[in-house]
Amino acid sequence: MPERAFVVAIDGPAASGKGTLARALAQASGLRHLDSGVLYRATALRLLDAGGTPEDTAAAAAAAHAVVDADLEDPRLRNAAVAQAASAVAAIPEVRAVLLERQRAFAAAPPGAVIDGRDIGTVVLPDADVKLFVTADEATRARRRHAELSAKGASVSLDEVREELRQRDRRDAGRAVAPLRQAADAVPIDTTNLDPAAMLAAALAIVGARRAVPGSSCDAGAGGL
Repeated sequence: MPERAFVVAIDGPAASGKGTLARALAQASGLRHLDSGVLYRATALRLLDAGGTPEDTAAAAAAAHAVVDADLEDPRLRNAAVAQAASAVAAIPEVRAVLLERQRAFAAAPPGAVIDGRDIGTVVLPDADVKLFVTADEATRARRRHAELSAKGASVSLDEVREELRQRDRRDAGRAVAPLRQAADAVPIDTTNLDPAAMLAAALAIVGARRAVPGSSCDAGAGGL
């Protein structure tokens, strides 16, 4: 039988640890990894480079169409201005429609993929073999993000980081299109008191159990697990 794609969808709020987990899980399981947020950041960067703003829906959609793989490696993607613009363009239905098809095509190619974001299990890949919802308490998330920014030389207070996370959470959960929420069949993983190794162990146990179900569609292509 031809190899089928095994797909893991990981959702969760900013600084919850979902990106760290997704990368490690993909490597451990022999799957490809896609950070869906990078697609929106690349769209935002193209838009800003062209002199546009997130308020220009047509320009934002055109920027999404223009994103190429090389854009996903641009070091400017982690700039604060790009992050803010990415959050704004992510709420535009036309942009989401363009990037939705790109994410689905990536996931469909064997051996499969681990994709992380905020609407992967609910909208992008509702039929994913495994869905994880990664969370952490606000204080932990703020400390993680603050440490990340400080390591990059950013001068920002912990209180400022916490407020930015709160605003991001409100935008993500409150947007009309594909809001952040836990899929009904997603397995929650609270990373508040977990280090990366413990996070990975928890995820591998879930994925491994799913792949081991006899006769299920997930029993094919077990990869490196």
